[in-house]
Amino acid sequence: MKLIYSLLILIILLFIWSAIKPFEYFTWFLEVSPAIIGILVLVFTFKKLRFTNLIYILIFVHCAILIVGGHYTYAEVPLFDWIQDVLNQQRNNYDKLGHFAQGFVPAMIARELLIRKEVINSDKWLNFIVVCIALAISATYEFIEWGVSLTTGEGGDSFLGTQGYIWDTQSDMLFAAIGSIVALILLSKVHNKQLKSIKN
Repeated sequence: MKLIYSLLILIILLFIWSAIKPFEYFTWFLEVSPAIIGILVLVFTFKKLRFTNLIYILIFVHCAILIVGGHYTYAEVPLFDWIQDVLNQQRNNYDKLGHFAQGFVPAMIARELLIRKEVINSDKWLNFIVVCIALAISATYEFIEWGVSLTTGEGGDSFLGTQGYIWDTQSDMLFAAIGSIVALILLSKVHNKQLKSIKN
């Protein structure tokens, strides 16, 4: 419990920092909304379903990525401006980190839910379904970005964050797919150990 409370306090402090003079309040709101919704869902469902510590740590990291991106906008995060200059890249690629996390973290959440609810008995099918779920979430987010851009015009451009790259949507979903696969490869064994220590 101490870990969970510590992560919650840290994310609240990060949220407060993010809300102080962000690059643009409309974009900030759009970027941090998924983190706020996710945290509220976790709080209201905590008594019914407590995740493993691994999942809470991953959710914290993902929320932090969203909140930092909201403060600066994804195209203006200073560290990735520096990386852009050093590696001679044509764009700030912080959004790719975000979309990698968008595959990585939901994949592990989906994995835990599917295992604990005993939805799938085969490891091979489990991995396939987890990647499909991560891709579905990524595609849904792209639909949301598209809808916001259509309805708000220039106001949604920072949220869309293509930076002139015509394959931005497709590459976002590719990074989410890669993130989900990497998560399964790197964390499945650790995740299994933590799952054994809790009850369904």
